Amino acid sequence: MAHQQQPPKADSAGRQTRQPLLAQEVPQSAPTPKRYCRPVPATRFVVQLHDATTLHFDLRIKVGEVLRSWAVPKGPSLDPAVRRLAVPVDDHDLSAGEFEGVHERQLRGSGAVIIWDEGSAEVTRDEPDHVTFTLHGSKLAGGFALTRTGERRWILVKTRDASARPGSDIVAEQPASVRTGRTWQEVAAGQTGPTKNR
Repeated sequence: MAHQQQPPKADSAGRQTRQPLLAQEVPQSAPTPKRYCRPVPATRFVVQLHDATTLHFDLRIKVGEVLRSWAVPKGPSLDPAVRRLAVPVDDHDLSAGEFEGVHERQLRGSGAVIIWDEGSAEVTRDEPDHVTFTLHGSKLAGGFALTRTGERRWILVKTRDASARPGSDIVAEQPASVRTGRTWQEVAAGQTGPTKNR
């Protein structure tokens, strides 16, 4: 009889504990290898731009029934020479990746959120201190790597491949939502559509 996957465990506050991106690829009956690199079926990713205490981007990758997440203050880059700080945050429900609008009870900032990019993804390596994955989005494409440099500090970089764009600044070039064409400022102002002739 096929083994049934156990749901993510929750801590005392009810938050789902983090699970490895490739957890589904390692049989529970087998010892966990020190290093492994197994392809996983195509999954989903989303990058949201959120005006909270500070304006930042949230990189989220679907793992089972949750979104594993990192806050990236300056946003991702397609320039392999650029290193971006990425701070791991709690896993989120899948519904969080669908949200575009304003968090009404935001204590600081406007609370505006846009879906800056989204698409499919494949995780190619998941180690305690290093994760590599390939994105197929409207703005982000190709390989990326996350490397842990501290307890709550990771670095996000673009790999050198055909989709790399040295010297580019994709965040400044394409600031609007991939779903509605609105900027976070337009969402905060309650606009239902993008500003014309922008």
